[in-house]
This record gives sequence, structure tokens and C-alpha cells, in this order.
Amino acid sequence: MSSTEVQSGAPVTEWRDKKRYWWLLGMFVPAIMLVVIGLVRVFNDLGLTPVGQVLFWGGPLLVYIIIPTIDLILGPDGSNPPDEWMDRLENDKYYRYILYAYIPLQYITFFLACYLITANDLSWLGFPEGLALVDKIGLAVSISFVGGIGINTAHELGHKKENLERWLSKITLAQTFYGHFYVEHNRGHHVRVATPEDPASSRLGETFWAFWPRTVWGSLTSAWHLEKQRFRRMDKSHWTIKNDVLNAWLMSIALFGVVLALFGWELLPYLVLQAVLGFSLLEVVNYLEHYGLRRQKLPSGRYERCTPQHSWNSDHMCTNVFLYHLQRHSDHHAYPTRRYQILRSWDGAPNLPSGYASMIVLAYFPPIWRRVMDKRVLAHYDGDITKANIQPSKREKYLTRYGAPASEAGATT
Repeated sequence: MSSTEVQSGAPVTEWRDKKRYWWLLGMFVPAIMLVVIGLVRVFNDLGLTPVGQVLFWGGPLLVYIIIPTIDLILGPDGSNPPDEWMDRLENDKYYRYILYAYIPLQYITFFLACYLITANDLSWLGFPEGLALVDKIGLAVSISFVGGIGINTAHELGHKKENLERWLSKITLAQTFYGHFYVEHNRGHHVRVATPEDPASSRLGETFWAFWPRTVWGSLTSAWHLEKQRFRRMDKSHWTIKNDVLNAWLMSIALFGVVLALFGWELLPYLVLQAVLGFSLLEVVNYLEHYGLRRQKLPSGRYERCTPQHSWNSDHMCTNVFLYHLQRHSDHHAYPTRRYQILRSWDGAPNLPSGYASMIVLAYFPPIWRRVMDKRVLAHYDGDITKANIQPSKREKYLTRYGAPASEAGATT
């Protein structure tokens, strides 16, 4: 059974999505700058400028503190739509419009932050000489979270069949200069997920800091290779605007060119900072989604089909709403084109001890992460560590620690 809710055999004629209007909270992330500006002005008027300046760091405060705290308070979700309502929910355009609304809010926030970072006189906000360096860095960091969570919006849109949604996906990725994700995630990661060949699947014993350069470079080169192969099959040159890596990158070049022309070269380091932090937020989520999980090879030499057992899930309410059910990752890999509102919570899928927002923080601290997650990987494979996707440099260490003979090291490579 794929639901954590007990469902009767009788058709469900009356049902409503309890999260229907909660999904609107996802737009709070890109709108946060508008809220911050208003609060900063209020605090300045009250003579509490330092309190207002802290709000320029609203992005990390929201993701690392506020959302995990609410997750702990609200706990898991666990509710699934009845089968009879799946088609109706799928075709309800209200849910699509919520995604679409993220994009203009994202870019309003982005351009506003660029202006605030470079303005020399912000008297209307209470800063006659512009912002201090620490405030500018805080703004860049905060909009990186808007861009990073925007990648998740792009992820949702990029899996769909409609051309409009696919182009909106690339537009959303432009802020973080990560347009190649559109190609690599759909045609690379979903094919190779939970295998040693996948740059976006982290390995047991691999720290996030070792995973980061491997996945960033591996995803970029994989995307380029996939597009090059696509055009080779058509007997055409891949050096064309129709190359989905190139046209996505051109969107970023155009965006960065516009804001640099408007606000000056002083903005460049902040643009780079927000882009790197933005796509790093994506990659830390990738890190925790498949850590140590591995699809086994069949006698044919091919990998077994991806199942719910190959993704770490979490079903905590607050992060579910802010990340459009991304935490229901097993169902997403089983049905990649399924829209977020009907993704289901699977019984029996491996589960993280907390929501993604909380686990992101743990991933930054490898000793704590390993203490929390390594035992869960081992339990998932009933104590047979040889079935896990182990970091090659740590393989002998793990086999020794968990009682597997070193001679088995090559059995699952």
C-alpha cells in the first residue's frame, strides 16, 4: 500500500485537500524581501536598526531555523489523496498557478536586492549612506535561498510535458546559472539514480563537502554530454541555440548582463555569491535524498528498476508545503511527471528522522551526519553493508567496521 492513511475499499466521494491553501505559503519565500524591507523601515523608525539589519539575513533564518522548528511542532503529514481524486487534482490548474506565481516574485526580489546592494543612498529606508558590507552580504545570501528554492520550482516545472512549463523552468534556473540542471536531472539523474555512476547520488561515508565538487562538475559534464549525444543522433551540430544547455546558460548571461548594466560592476561578487549558494542549496538536498542507497545489479548486468526503496523520504508538514512535496521523493522517482499535489507518502520507504530543512543543517557537519544516517543505511539493508553505495575510499573501512569480509569488496562494484 502506498499510503500512510488507511483507505477503505469503498469509493471516496467526499474529500478535500487540507493543504490546498497552505500551498500558497510557498510564495512567501520569494516575497520575503518585501516583508523584510517593510520591517527594516519599522525598526529604523523605532531606533532599533540592529534588529532590522538582522532581517537582511532572513533567508538562512527561515530555512535553517524557522522551518525546522515548525516541522518539529507540526510533525509528519501522512495524508494522501484517494485514488478517485487523483485525476481531478492533477488537472486543477490552481496548483499550477501557485508555481507560476513564484517566478515573478522571485525576480522582483532579485532585482530589488540588486538595487539595495548597490544604492549609495537609501534614506527612504533609513540608511543615508547605503547598506553596510555585512548587510549586503546578508541580502546576497538571502536571495540565494530564493534562487535555490526556485530550483525546486524549476524541478517541478521541468518534469512536465507542456512547452510553457519547460521554458518557465529554464527561466527560473537563470538566477543561479544552473540551467544545465534541466537536462541532467530529467535525462541523467532519473536514469542513473542510486548508482555509483550518478553524480547526484551521494555515497555512504562521502561528506557533503566531498560530494559538492563531484556533483557540481559531474552534473555539468553529464548535461553537456547528453545534449551532445541528442544532436549526434539527429546528425546535427550541438552548437545551436536549440541545445538546452546553451539556451539555458544564455538566459543567465542575459540576466546577469542586464543587472550589471543597471546596477554596475560592484554587483558582480554578490551575483556570484548568490548563484553559488543557490545551487549549493540544491546540491545539499541531492546529498540527503539518496545517501548510501544503491540499486542492485541484475544477472544481465543492468541495474534493477528504481523503487521506493532507493530514495530517502520525509513527510514533515512545513517543509512539504515550502518544497512542493519534494520530500515524497520515492513517489516522484516512480512517477516523475506526477504533479506535486498528488505525490504520495509510501509505506516501507526509508525515512529520514526529520524534515529536509533540518537534515540540511546536519549534512554540513559530517561527524553528526554519519552518526545519524550511517546506522539507518545499515538497518535499511538488514545489516548487509555490501548492498550500500559506498564511497570507494571508505569501502574497506566500512566493510571492516560492519563485519563484511574484505573479499566482498569487489562483489558489488
